[in-house]
Amino acid sequence: MKTLSYHILDITENCSRANATVIKLDITENQSSDTYCIQIEDNGDGMSEEMLKKVHDPFFTSRTTRKVGLGIPLFRQNALQAGGDFSIDSKLNKGTVVKAIFGLSNIDRPPVGDLPDTIVWLIASFDKDIRFVYTHRTDSGEYIFDTDQIREALDNISFSHPEIKSMLKEMIKENLEEIKATKN
Repeated sequence: MKTLSYHILDITENCSRANATVIKLDITENQSSDTYCIQIEDNGDGMSEEMLKKVHDPFFTSRTTRKVGLGIPLFRQNALQAGGDFSIDSKLNKGTVVKAIFGLSNIDRPPVGDLPDTIVWLIASFDKDIRFVYTHRTDSGEYIFDTDQIREALDNISFSHPEIKSMLKEMIKENLEEIKATKN
């Protein structure tokens, strides 16, 4: 995967397929520790101990539409290659937490990509029953985007409406600029 946004998209789509009703994306950038941490947590189906042991194998997938599952192995590889770490914790019928830490200034860290577009694409594709909470922290501040609050403010207008998508993307972009989130 060429960008961190693509990794977020892939892992978050897995959460949706795992019947999650709440998906949390937390990104923490820390200049002093030179880290860029992505944590994705869901309350979905979770994984058995056996499946959890196989999840790092690119030739294992729970999907029947293809024979390989590269998402987690590539996410892990990119984190380790960029001087970071990777962990996954899952409990059957309780949910999963995927955490990848990258060296913020490491030359091997993939670029961030278009986070506002990724977030808007995700929420527009989710079922209305999924609550998505995106928290982004930097040394300059914190931004929280919660679909429950946005739905209420928009009087339940669909996130897939073109004008709403455009407005949400601009809102996320402006808030990330305000907290000086990494763009590349």
